[in-house]
Amino acid sequence: MAKGKSSAKTAVKSKKKRKSIIQFFREVISELKKVSWPSTKELSNYTLVVVVVILVFAIITGFFDFGLGKLLSMIS
Repeated sequence: MAKGKSSAKTAVKSKKKRKSIIQFFREVISELKKVSWPSTKELSNYTLVVVVVILVFAIITGFFDFGLGKLLSMIS
């Protein structure tokens, strides 16, 4: 009997959760209006920071790769 009740509750919940696709997109637009978007200057600054950090890590990784490659070639 307990299984029958839980499956009935699940069926009711799944019907309540279904919404039309139009309602979904209305809610998406509503949420996007609440987002605090960065200004163009902030966005360019953030982009520059990301590119610089990626380049620094690429250079560091390249040095380690080069150094370990030389070390392995001297060992073998």
